[in-house]
Amino acid sequence: MATQIFINLPIESTKKSNLFFTELGFEFNKLFSNEVATCLVINETAFVMLLEHSHFKDFTKKEIANAHKTTEVLIAISKDNKEQVNQFVDKAISLGAIEARDTQDFGFMYSRAFSDLDGHIWEIGSMDMNAFLEAQKQA
Repeated sequence: MATQIFINLPIESTKKSNLFFTELGFEFNKLFSNEVATCLVINETAFVMLLEHSHFKDFTKKEIANAHKTTEVLIAISKDNKEQVNQFVDKAISLGAIEARDTQDFGFMYSRAFSDLDGHIWEIGSMDMNAFLEAQKQA
């Protein structure tokens, strides 16, 4: 079996997060979801556990960071091309997300980022590996 990864993020509301991420096209694994936690499926081996603060506290003795004020993690997801990146981020912004930084366009790599409803930063990007390898040869 392939190694799975579960990223755990504190959230204010499973209801609001479910609506936001469903509108972005994500699905949820109901087996690992309830009223205070929801399991967002990235792919067959990668998941994001969105845990309401009250439940997130069960997993740590540390204070929960306020993602609107500090950054501890950047979640990066690839798309096939620049157009898909723009469509995805534009949709997130239309649903209440905030653009987190300026667009980055390095020719071989294009990315944009947004802060979700809870302030977590999602980087959405695409890379042309052939152009990347060519740029490496030139360096």
